[in-house]
Amino acid sequence: MEGDDMTAPTTVDGYIAAFPENVQTLLQHIRTTIREALPGVQEVITYQIPTFTLNGHSVTHIAAYKTHIGLYPAPIDDPAFAAELAQYKSGKATAKFRLNQPLPLDLIRRIVLARAQEQAGTQK
Repeated sequence: MEGDDMTAPTTVDGYIAAFPENVQTLLQHIRTTIREALPGVQEVITYQIPTFTLNGHSVTHIAAYKTHIGLYPAPIDDPAFAAELAQYKSGKATAKFRLNQPLPLDLIRRIVLARAQEQAGTQK
């Protein structure tokens, strides 16, 4: 979708549908992983990308590009994830999963669970 002259998507389904089939499949795998990890998660489009919210707070965002899928924010500096995320690190709080490599779905699941716990802690 990046660089396309398409209208901005209004739903996560619309966002995913705008990509080639192979990318759609990867996005759906990530989406399913997030939904299974966080029962009750809501899906919205913010910043023109899929955002997953819980109790009204953003937990994570995903975005597809030409060569990768980004997950934001990612706990890059968290010692619990640092070693596993090193190969995916792409910025202060960004993980890039290359389209031509297997998705680390268990890692993604653990990241979103950690983010949900972090968000729950900030709501106290």
